Amino acid sequence: MAIGVFALLGFQLVDSAFIARLGTAPLAAQSYTFPLTFLIIGIQVGLGIAIAALISRALGAGETRRARRLGSLVLGVGGVVIGLLVGVLWLAQTPIFARLGASAESLVLIRGYWGPQLLAAWLGAVLYFGYSLCRAHGDTRLPGKLMVLTSLINLLLDPLLIFGVGPWAGLGLPGAAWATVIAFASGGLILWPRLRRADWLGRSGLLPEARRSARPFAGIAGPAMVSQLMPPLAAMLAIAIVSRLGETAVAAWGLASRLETLSLMLVLALTMSLPPWLGRCYGAGDWGQIQRLMRVAAIAVVGWQLLLGLIMALSAPWVAQGLAGNPDIGDDLALLIRFLLPSYALLGLCMIVVSAGNALGWPLRAMLMSSARLFVCYLPCLWLGMLVGGLKGLAIGAALGNLLAGLLAWRLYRITMGNTLGSR
Repeated sequence: MAIGVFALLGFQLVDSAFIARLGTAPLAAQSYTFPLTFLIIGIQVGLGIAIAALISRALGAGETRRARRLGSLVLGVGGVVIGLLVGVLWLAQTPIFARLGASAESLVLIRGYWGPQLLAAWLGAVLYFGYSLCRAHGDTRLPGKLMVLTSLINLLLDPLLIFGVGPWAGLGLPGAAWATVIAFASGGLILWPRLRRADWLGRSGLLPEARRSARPFAGIAGPAMVSQLMPPLAAMLAIAIVSRLGETAVAAWGLASRLETLSLMLVLALTMSLPPWLGRCYGAGDWGQIQRLMRVAAIAVVGWQLLLGLIMALSAPWVAQGLAGNPDIGDDLALLIRFLLPSYALLGLCMIVVSAGNALGWPLRAMLMSSARLFVCYLPCLWLGMLVGGLKGLAIGAALGNLLAGLLAWRLYRITMGNTLGSR
């Protein structure tokens, strides 16, 4: 999963690097769309958490037929929910982006990009639900391979559709979105026949199963989606804060956001692969194994992110200029990298705790932790830092917020685990 996540997020970062070659305005326009793209991803991840948790619990309890029925139900429901969300975001695009601080020039650029980008987001969400079904059944290899394949397709198409070839001038900013549409559609054409052959989807008894599972599914998916919606909401507020510092700062912040998700590849891989494992242990009542898994995950996340953060901080000027292709954007991006990347060690710890909480029957605690991370720790520090020290203060504030969130999350996990074991 780490390899797959690296490939998937890597192409998104390269995507932005290609767009940076079009100029500051197109990169800033794309950066304004990130919070809404994260909103769609938040909904799909919340649904994916519920898919993996319910199916892995059913498998852990030996209920194979029920797991098949759940697989069919959640794939259909997930596709419809994301489709409705995409429609709303298309209709409301102008007032939303204007509220985020987009200029008239940016709104024109966004309008041509947003349609294909929303289509790509819907295809990516449906593909992600298929990946969640694979992970619930213990198969992380197929999702990982397909993430690599779709990323390679996207990377090959990006320069052709953005810049063109020969006499064809290319599509510019929308070309990046169309490359993603083709890549995700190709992945879906491979995945769905494999799911049917694996016999992970059920056809009979779906309506009774829907009535039986609606409440537990909503009990997991509801808090999980709220938890996952907090980051895009925070991202919207963050981009509104950053926009006060100018278009160059917005462009640098957009690249930093892409770099953040790529640098957290191990954490994201664990948030996808660890919950099904924890869910099976939960279904079997093996709390000792759950504690061991959490310790290993915490050590791996903190150790890896600290090492990567320090290396990136030291090489920040070269990395930033390589990605930005513009001295002004590069200088701002280098400043952000120096402070933000090392702080992801404890941000990753917080993400692991939130992800585990949904698998272990603590969805409300996970939701509260996600809310506290963003609205108690991160955004206040970001805002105060910007007021005091401009872009540098903003970077320091964001890093401090990540550190506080990690410490708070691990403390909450230790208290909750102690209370759970004490009540057994």
